[in-house]
Amino acid sequence: MAIPSLVLPSVASDTAQIVIILGFLAGIMVFVEYHGHCASIVEFRFAPPYNRLKYGFIALTVLLMSIITRGLTDPGSWSVLLTGIGRGIGQMLDFPYSPVRLVMVLLPHNTDVQTVDLLRTFAGLSYALSFVMVFTFIGLVHLRGWPVRRQAFNVLLNLPLFDPTAGGDVVSRLNRDASIHISLGFLLPFLMPAAVLVISKLIDSFETLGPQALIWTICAWSFIPASMIMRGVATNRIADLITAKRRRAYARAASEADESMQTV
Repeated sequence: MAIPSLVLPSVASDTAQIVIILGFLAGIMVFVEYHGHCASIVEFRFAPPYNRLKYGFIALTVLLMSIITRGLTDPGSWSVLLTGIGRGIGQMLDFPYSPVRLVMVLLPHNTDVQTVDLLRTFAGLSYALSFVMVFTFIGLVHLRGWPVRRQAFNVLLNLPLFDPTAGGDVVSRLNRDASIHISLGFLLPFLMPAAVLVISKLIDSFETLGPQALIWTICAWSFIPASMIMRGVATNRIADLITAKRRRAYARAASEADESMQTV
């Protein structure tokens, strides 16, 4: 949370104080959540690296975009390199009907070239990193056996907001939630710009946003849908584990029944 204020030049003192307070509150929340031993509101707390991936990629994205923004007024070797990479990714992803193109549509026709280039760079870089995060997690699920490779998975502790007694089969509910989250994750990058475009008063918002607000807006646009896809993949994986455990229990019960019949 403090990265943009630390990296960007000419940050107002009031902004720095607000960032310090928000960072302090966020640190307290994370400490309390991870220090406790009972269920909390943080999902998959005992199933690393689910939350570590999200934290790491969002922090990396904020850092890269902050360095690129600093390079507009105080260019350096790193900012020039990252700007070139981000610009190339943005141009590659800026094709018709892509999420990046839909973000670019929000800009008015009289927007200056520097703002257009910066927004395209931010959108392309952030969207690419969010996809890398999702595919990294999918690889951990299918190649490394997340989340049961090192320890047993506790549904109550890792899904504290999921009530298994709410009614209906648990596996069916988990699969339904997974489908909803994955579908929304793919649709939100397209729906969010369209929703902003419908509200005519917000069309000029990118011109009035400051550098920090622009960085966090683009991060939210790319990583909220990616996080929903990750949650859908994780929930589907938990449903598969429960199904496999049921099959083993049924097979063991059938084997014990056969043995008791043979004994009789």
